Order: sequence, then C-alpha cells, then structure tokens
Amino acid sequence: MIALIEPTAADLGYRIVRVRLSGNRRKRLQIMAERLSDGQMGIDDCGRLSRALSPVFDLEDPVQGEYDLEISSPGIDRPLMSAEDFTRFIGHEAKLETAMMIDGRRRWKGVIKAVEGDAIVLGTEGGDARLALAQLSDARLVLTDKLIEEDLRRAKAAEAAEASSSPASGGGASETSGGGQSG
Repeated sequence: MIALIEPTAADLGYRIVRVRLSGNRRKRLQIMAERLSDGQMGIDDCGRLSRALSPVFDLEDPVQGEYDLEISSPGIDRPLMSAEDFTRFIGHEAKLETAMMIDGRRRWKGVIKAVEGDAIVLGTEGGDARLALAQLSDARLVLTDKLIEEDLRRAKAAEAAEASSSPASGGGASETSGGGQSG
C-alpha cells in the first residue's frame, strides 16, 4: 500500500509516516503523513493529499469494499516507523514494544541514544538496550516538555515560512473523507 501512495505523496512534498487499515464492518484507511520540508501537517495539507490520492485509489482499488479515508498528521507523540524517525528524535524519550520477549521483557522505555545500522540504542534505567528495528512491534515518542518545546519551535518556524509565501494553515490536523469502492 505504501508503495502505491508514496510517489504521489512525494511529488506533493509529503512523507508517508504510517498506513493502517482497521475496522470490520466499515473499514478505515488511515494515512499519517508530514511535509518533507518541516515535518508539519496542517488541515490544508491533509485535504491536498486526500484529493491527490483519491484518483490513485479509484484506479488501483487497494481496499476491498467500502472504506473511509483518513489523512492525518502523526501528532507530537508520533509513531516511530523507520531508522530515519529514530535518528531524527535522538535525545527524546520513547516507548518501544517488541514482538517477542527479549531479556525477559517486551516493553521498553528510555531515551533514544543512537541508531546503529538496523538497531536502536535506547538508554533505559537498567542500562543501554540494543533493539533491532525488525524486532519492534510498536514504537512511539513519549510526550515530554522537551518534545513539546521542540515541536513548538518547529511549528513557529513553519508558520513563519508559510506566512512569507502563502496564507497560514493550522497544525496537528486530520481530514476524513468517505471514499472507497464497492466490490
């Protein structure tokens, strides 16, 4: 699914963070994205990406039956999906969960210290843990004052850049549209 939408998103200046399909009776296709330029994603961005992806989905029909399309920002306590995500947030706290037990546990919390190849080095209370990306079933940032301050600085810089080139748009956004196909 990501391979289907990434080219369109990239052409518009967005990076796909995560794609998730959920729901039984009425399916929901959730796409988290952010601008390549500054990591932000406003409501106007969500609408722009939604409008661009609709024809792709109409042509390719990636989801069986009817579904709702939701385009959203990853949010401040965002999921960490790639080595690039972890590298970008070195020095921040994260919660990680592994698919299988490692050293008698599946849940890890600590500060992202480094990315070494395909492994994340997490500074925990019990010392450094080295976890391979492939071992992770879930990873996300922990909401801290440091993260909030950095996000505010990034948002202000993005607003200033937008104000000098176009009308400002809001941050932390989501747009849901009824979409999808039958059959």
